[in-house]
Amino acid sequence: MELEGSSYPKVDVIIPAYNEESSLPSVLAEIPASVRDVVVGNNKSTDRTAEVARQGGATVVDEARMGYGSACLKAMAFIAEKEIPPDIVVFLDGDYSDYPEEMTDLIQPILDGRADLVIGSRTMGNREKGSMMPAQVFGNWLATRLMKMFHGVEYTDLGPFRAIRYSALLSLGMRDPDYGWTIEMQVKAAKKGLSFVEVPVKYRKRIGTSKVSGTVKGTVLAGYKIILTIFKYL
Repeated sequence: MELEGSSYPKVDVIIPAYNEESSLPSVLAEIPASVRDVVVGNNKSTDRTAEVARQGGATVVDEARMGYGSACLKAMAFIAEKEIPPDIVVFLDGDYSDYPEEMTDLIQPILDGRADLVIGSRTMGNREKGSMMPAQVFGNWLATRLMKMFHGVEYTDLGPFRAIRYSALLSLGMRDPDYGWTIEMQVKAAKKGLSFVEVPVKYRKRIGTSKVSGTVKGTVLAGYKIILTIFKYL
């Protein structure tokens, strides 16, 4: 793969974060040193998320509208203003459930020219017991089968830990402001015919309580939005 402007990839990381002061230091400490910039989309946190992110060397952008996708979009807007764009963007959660050091494995298929999009699959990897709630496991199973049925594409997971060629990311025109972000990316990638692979990743119990799977309301809303997104792009 020939990268734009350099033989070495410019990788920027986006971390959407809402009240992750206890987990962010660990996440940031384990991100590979080869990463050019880490942009934390601070999603109206009421704790020290922004402070610990800056202390950990990250760039912080504040997004007042609540929503996972909103935080990601704010970070993307910041990256878009850079004089030199990245070659690859990696999305990573701020709760320390993923293993940031696996980022090198995540971007390798892009470097090899085998993929535009790489999903870190928790289903294919080693998942710590209790790291995903039964509703999450079922939701993943249902969503991936619906995508295969209606979009003809086979994924095993909607994992938030993912890498994408920057030019491919821009081509998707991402819009979803909340729970539908990850599946919007995968469905649009399929419709555009982008190449993708999944790589096994490890997954552990998050630090703190999930804002989605940790509440009945969050689980129901996320499930509804995921299914709605699958049919929205038919």
